[in-house]
Amino acid sequence: MIISAQILGEDVGSSDSAYAWLRLATSVLIGTVGSVGLWSYVVALPAVQADFGITRADASLPYTLTMLGFALGAAAIGGLVDRLGIVPPLIACTLLLGGGFVASALAPSLPVFALANLLIGIGSSGAFAPLIADISHWFTRRRGIAVAVCSSGNYLGGTVWPPLVRHLIETEGWRKNQLWIGIICVLTMLPLLLVLRRRLEYHALEDARSSAAGARAYLGFNPYVLFGLLAVAGVACCVAMAMPQVHIVAYCGDLGYGGGPGAQMLSLMMGFGMVSRIGSGFVADRIGGIATLLVGSLMQAVALFLYLLFDGLTPLYIISALFGLFQGGIVPMYAIVVREYFPPQQAGTLVGLVIMATIAGMALGSWMSGAIFDLTGSYWQAFANGLAWNLLNIAIALVLLRRARTGRGPDAWSTAS
Repeated sequence: MIISAQILGEDVGSSDSAYAWLRLATSVLIGTVGSVGLWSYVVALPAVQADFGITRADASLPYTLTMLGFALGAAAIGGLVDRLGIVPPLIACTLLLGGGFVASALAPSLPVFALANLLIGIGSSGAFAPLIADISHWFTRRRGIAVAVCSSGNYLGGTVWPPLVRHLIETEGWRKNQLWIGIICVLTMLPLLLVLRRRLEYHALEDARSSAAGARAYLGFNPYVLFGLLAVAGVACCVAMAMPQVHIVAYCGDLGYGGGPGAQMLSLMMGFGMVSRIGSGFVADRIGGIATLLVGSLMQAVALFLYLLFDGLTPLYIISALFGLFQGGIVPMYAIVVREYFPPQQAGTLVGLVIMATIAGMALGSWMSGAIFDLTGSYWQAFANGLAWNLLNIAIALVLLRRARTGRGPDAWSTAS
């Protein structure tokens, strides 16, 4: 597609250019709006549970289907982006996102509502992994920071949307909230896609392909084994991540603080997560994706342990801010590791698949936390479960980092100097 674009005289671009930064800014805006599918139901969960008269585990099912749709969409759309470019798949995702929200507003029962959330998840997937894979082609010297900033649109959405959704639910009801969000997504995202029509020069992709092959040889892993380890690590870290992100509003309600503080904690978590994502990009450009992944995973474990110790209102605000600051940079590191060790022509597919693994972890962690709460009547055990999964992620990151250091690959600590 890129070669034919040059032959036909279509507009092309180069990496690390002024247009690349404009493309990055536009991608952040698209990611901010499109990520609403991941955050709106976290706030709406108590209202939906009360409206349908269901258990906490059943009320978690729509979010689980949202994450399932997000995961499947990330993998499928990533392959389409590799073949068709970024714009056509994202147009389809935008229409699915808006249509899913409208359908959920009209849902007469939980099964219909859950299926609508599956569409929302597929639509939202276009505003994350495909954008990350795409922007990674447009930067070489500053790839780490570019990927981190692009992925921060997801957390910026997590900062902006929860208070807005909370206000709409309190004033208009959760059904009108769903309807308005669907309309806003379509009207804002489609015009922004016009900025992303350019294609990258072919020689830049070939240079990146050679570099990735050499880096993988230094690491010494079969590519299938390497990708499998990344996928398992992605599941593990996000099972741990799901407990605070998905259940913090309900957790605060159960403690008697109400849903308002929970929504504020989620917003605070996402705001500090955005800072963490951008900071992790600077770190990754110095020490590499694997080392940065390990640092983030260790810090996330610390925050989860603090949740086990404290449940007062003020400590929860502080811990939620720390959790966002500690874990925000983890997920983008999987995309950076993929770009360091795999050919750029496979970026859309492989980044989509590894993001699918992380979202599968979010879906599993969301359901497991709700089920553990129903069994025990407490979220303490759910936090402990998340911490155990986090330790698995740490173990995998340690194995990869040791191989990178032994092979003197791009993630060796010695390269930081």
